[in-house]
Amino acid sequence: MAKALPIQDPYLNALRKEKISVAIYLVNGVKLQGRVDSFDQFVVLLRSNVTQMVYKHAISTIVPARDPKEYEHETPIEKDE
Repeated sequence: MAKALPIQDPYLNALRKEKISVAIYLVNGVKLQGRVDSFDQFVVLLRSNVTQMVYKHAISTIVPARDPKEYEHETPIEKDE
């Protein structure tokens, strides 16, 4: 089985670098809007009028205003051995 390629960090980093506006939907249905300022293993800092620290376990969906130009994800082909 092929090793999984990282998805989350490169995607969030592309959104951050390109300063793309995002809507973050939380698991409780709340919608937050802003730009990804920073992130780590556990949180995303979302900047709008103020900076909000959003815990990743509370995030359901991240919807960008547009696709990031610098993000390319290749899904590895799984081989049966």
